[in-house]
Amino acid sequence: MTACIVGWAHSRFGKLEGETLEGLITKVAAEALDHAGIGPDDVDEIVLGHFNAGFSPQDFTASLVLQADDRLRFKPATRVENACATGSAAVRQGIRAIDANAARIVLVVGAEQMTTTPGPEIGKNLLKASYLPEEGDTPAGFAGVFGKIAQAYFQRYGDQSDALAMIAAKNHKNGVDNPYAQMRKDFGYEFCRQESEKNPFVAGPLKRTDCSLVSDGAAALVLTDTATALRMRRAVTFRANEHVQDFLPMSKRDILAFEGCERAWEQALKKAGVTLDDLSFVETHDCFTIAELIEYEAMGLAKPGEGAKLALDGTTAKDGRLPVNPSGGLKAKGHPIGATGVSMHVLTAMQLTGEAGGIQVPGAKLGGIFNMGGAAVANYVSILDRIR
Repeated sequence: MTACIVGWAHSRFGKLEGETLEGLITKVAAEALDHAGIGPDDVDEIVLGHFNAGFSPQDFTASLVLQADDRLRFKPATRVENACATGSAAVRQGIRAIDANAARIVLVVGAEQMTTTPGPEIGKNLLKASYLPEEGDTPAGFAGVFGKIAQAYFQRYGDQSDALAMIAAKNHKNGVDNPYAQMRKDFGYEFCRQESEKNPFVAGPLKRTDCSLVSDGAAALVLTDTATALRMRRAVTFRANEHVQDFLPMSKRDILAFEGCERAWEQALKKAGVTLDDLSFVETHDCFTIAELIEYEAMGLAKPGEGAKLALDGTTAKDGRLPVNPSGGLKAKGHPIGATGVSMHVLTAMQLTGEAGGIQVPGAKLGGIFNMGGAAVANYVSILDRIR
C-alpha cells in the first residue's frame, strides 16, 4: 500500500440552511488542497463520493468539484457510489489510482445534502440501499430494516437495550467536543435507555437515540504516493485498505453475523500485520446502535452474542481499552451519506497527527475505520498510520 493522506477538510454536519450541494463540495475541495499545501494544477485525478438516489435534483455531479477552481478544468473526475459506504468507495478508488501509478495526487471529496428533501422521501431514498423485492415494503424505511435486525438479535441473544443505550450515550458524550458534529449534547445513559416523548420507539426495539441523523455535509482529502508524501507537511499512510462486498438480500445471509464486515477486518489486519490490540481507536459505522454492537463481534472484539459486555464495561469508551467512535460516530456527528466515509478518514488522520482537538485520543498511533453500505453489504476497512 503506497497511498498517503497529506491534507484534508471537513464541513460542519447538520441542517445547513442556505447551503447548496455545489457549495459544500467546492468549499472542502479548495480547503483540502490548501491544507495539503498544493495547487489545483498538481491534481492528477478527482473522485467524488455522492449517493444522491433522490436527494439532489442535480445528478451527474462529478464535475461540480471543478467549480472549486478553474485550474481543475480538464482533470479526470469520476463520481462513485456504494450506498452508505460511498465515501470510502471514493477513497479506495483514489488509492487504487495511486497504487497503479496512474496518478500521483488525487483529490477525494464526499458530500451529501439530505435535509432539503421531505421526510417521507428521505425514508424512500434510504430504503434504496436495501433489496427492494424483499425489503422494499419495510415499515419505517431503513430504520425498519435495522429494527428487524435488532429484534432478531434480541431473540437470539436476549434483550440488549441496556447496551444499545450505553452505545448511544457514549457516542453522544464523545460528540460534544467535535466541532463538526451535528448534535453536540450529552444525553446521558438514562435518557437513551428510557422511552419518552422525546425519545420514542422508531422501529422494533430501536428508539430515536439509536438512530443516526439526517444530515448535510462534506469532507475532502488529498492522497499521494509515499515518496511525495514524505516531502510534504504531514503524511498518514494506509497500512491497509480492504473492500468486501456481500449479497444484497438479507435472506441470503445470517444478518446477525455481518460476515462481510468480519472478512474485511480479517483481510485488513493481516495486510497491515497488526492485531486489534495494536489499534489506538476505531471509527465504526454506527448508523444504528445495533450496528455498532454487532460490529464489535464481527471485528473480533467479542464472541457472537457478547458484544454488549464491551459497551457495558467501558471497553469501547474514549478512555477504554479500545475507544470506538471518539468523534461521536454517525450517531452524534451525523450521516450525510456520501460524506461519511471520507469524514471517517479525515478524522482518523486528525487523530494520528494530534490535530483532533477535544476529541483527541491521547497518544493515538494506529487508527482503524469501518464503513459499510446497506446492512453489511458494502464493507470497507482502513488501517491508518502516521509516517510524517
